[in-house]
Amino acid sequence: MTRLFLLRHSKAGWAEPGMRDFDRPLDATGKADAEAMGAAMRACGYAPELVICSSARRCRETFDGLLRHSAIDHRRVSHLDSLYTEDAHGYLTIIHEYGQKTASMMIIGHNPMMEDLAMAISGDGEDQARGAMIGGFPTSGLAVIRFNDGISEAAPGKGYLEAFFTPADL
Repeated sequence: MTRLFLLRHSKAGWAEPGMRDFDRPLDATGKADAEAMGAAMRACGYAPELVICSSARRCRETFDGLLRHSAIDHRRVSHLDSLYTEDAHGYLTIIHEYGQKTASMMIIGHNPMMEDLAMAISGDGEDQARGAMIGGFPTSGLAVIRFNDGISEAAPGKGYLEAFFTPADL
């Protein structure tokens, strides 16, 4: 059994004058939510072998918050600029590329790509998780999708949505 963890970055502040959207930092709520999600992942036994994280500042800071409270290995992370610009299909291509080498992977990225991807590849799942995800994919939202054939085989309708939670659920 393999798992794909899709985490939308935590809440970021507004861009200051002259600041690029790419460089927006987390606000105080976002920092606390990232740490809470790390603790929740630890409590659930979720420790992806590999993390692919957008290079955008809010995603990198989300990853840093997770690290403080989770069992994620900080040495198994790649930061990609392309997660900031790609659509859901581009995210899936990245998953195929990196998924050949691991049994569990986390993507830390942006909406609407996270929501679009999670909805597309989750063909079935736990009723509670499906109901929660239909309500949207808020900041710090985490979808846990299981695959029988390996992450590199992820495709529309092939995954099973095992869990979906947000800091509000903790």
